[in-house]
Amino acid sequence: MARLRLGPLLRYVDGARATVWVEADRPCTAEVRCADGTRGTARTFQVAGHHYALVTVEGLRPGTDTAYEVTLDATPVWPLPDSPFPASTIRTPGGDGEDAAALRVTFGSCRWAAPPAKTSHLHDLGHRGTAGKGKEHDPVGPDALDTLAARIAADPAAPRPDVLLLLGDQVYADEVSQATRRWLAARRDLSEPPGDQVADYEEYTHLYYESWLDPEVRWLLSTVPSCMIFDDHDVIDDWNTSASWLAEMRATPWWRERVLSGLMSYWVYQHLGNLPPEELERDELFAAVRATPDGTDALRAHAATADADPPARHPTTAPQAWRSAPTPARSRWSYRRDFGRVRLLMVDTRAARVLDEDRRAMLAPGEAAWLREQALEGGCDHLLIGTSLPWLLPHLIHDAEGWNAALCRGERGARWARFGEDLRRRADLEHWAAFPTSFDALAALIADAGSGADAPATVCVLSGDVHHAYVAEPTWPTGTDPDARVLQLTCSPVHNSIPASIRLGFRFGWSRVGRALGRRFARHGRLPRSAVDWRRTGGPWFGNHLMTLTLRGRAAELRLDRARAEKGGGERLETVERTTLAP
Repeated sequence: MARLRLGPLLRYVDGARATVWVEADRPCTAEVRCADGTRGTARTFQVAGHHYALVTVEGLRPGTDTAYEVTLDATPVWPLPDSPFPASTIRTPGGDGEDAAALRVTFGSCRWAAPPAKTSHLHDLGHRGTAGKGKEHDPVGPDALDTLAARIAADPAAPRPDVLLLLGDQVYADEVSQATRRWLAARRDLSEPPGDQVADYEEYTHLYYESWLDPEVRWLLSTVPSCMIFDDHDVIDDWNTSASWLAEMRATPWWRERVLSGLMSYWVYQHLGNLPPEELERDELFAAVRATPDGTDALRAHAATADADPPARHPTTAPQAWRSAPTPARSRWSYRRDFGRVRLLMVDTRAARVLDEDRRAMLAPGEAAWLREQALEGGCDHLLIGTSLPWLLPHLIHDAEGWNAALCRGERGARWARFGEDLRRRADLEHWAAFPTSFDALAALIADAGSGADAPATVCVLSGDVHHAYVAEPTWPTGTDPDARVLQLTCSPVHNSIPASIRLGFRFGWSRVGRALGRRFARHGRLPRSAVDWRRTGGPWFGNHLMTLTLRGRAAELRLDRARAEKGGGERLETVERTTLAP
């Protein structure tokens, strides 16, 4: 009898369709059966000895909330027996009333797996005990996803997110828990590289089990649709930070298996569910993986190509501003989702980089052309650009990254270039600001997309990575501000920590003194003036957070919730900021 190893994850949902992802312990047929009589089935496909299915359910009615169950070979496997949670449901957009017209987008990034229940025992999958049992002490505070799940479960009929955006570092391949370290040590010799970091596909699957078998998170992901994109820790800290970094990593004996396994597992566990059913039907890789008894070789070849491209395939293309793309628009990991008149563009800012110092770009030409094409299509009330790395940073950090980029490309000579590369790696100086041409090009694209008679009401850049939350608002040179309100909305972490010294550094980075110091860096690096200026209009806030955008027509409201431990025990989400972005 087939058993459910992981999931279900509710991924894509529109007014009539939904996709549900599962992992089983053997080949089988997965079926999603909805209470309204709709259902969908899919045969599992195999990758590296693991069995997965992505089930499409069609014929759903708009504006409904339909409970569902999952069967494997006709045997019910979800909901779990004696589950304390309400039924998992598929809530489709549409219907009547003011609340039905609202879209709630909740987002955040950077989540360490929460500690397991104190009373849990290791099954063959290493999953946790049932919800409601006391958890071990959590050194980084309550998990914001756990507390969101508790809020929804307590009142399933109350407003809840229509989609959850996870903006990177869903798993930490290079910073594993003590439990995972013990599991790795039982599997191989940790004195051999890569030591207590994950090494291959099987070890990546363990990270997903550890993170997504958390009972609260498992139920949350089964009932709230999600969109995901990777960041560096999904593979390794500072992934693709520079050409010299990449050359050094490729020279190690363990890196190739690590990066290919990271991309393969990302495709299976995260990327497939990002795509709507019609794109899945056209996806040649998805077809190839399902057409063979074992799709490992096809997926591995795809990952190898993705790792080699764009750095190896665009060595002669300078990163021009994105007004006239030199190559056809295309994307491998970035994607678009439309929620009525709200458009989400999730952008790959890790694997799409061009790393040659004299052509350095956050996005390869084809990726940049894809982003421009999608952003300028028009016809939306709100444009959301999801990028794991913030576009607008504290001014001191922005100028320091631009200065460092100038040093690394030789603006002050070879000696300064060597210093710059060492500093870049030590201080993680590799955000949009470290790719100055790309930073300015994104500013120009946002201005174009936000201007004109068909401009959206807001253009919001949604980001994480920096382990605190803030809101920043740019301004363009006099008279050139776009018609849309443009905002950088940064929310991180969902469940992680930040040292007190770094907190002080971020606060100082926003200060007048920090800004003046940044200007000195800019002068030393001979940096031209940035295409935009900006000011912080909210934060910084520290702790485990989630941000929620509520969008009604052309109106927009932002809420920031922080996970807090209560004095008498338990955890909850507390609203710490609420503001109107567009009337």
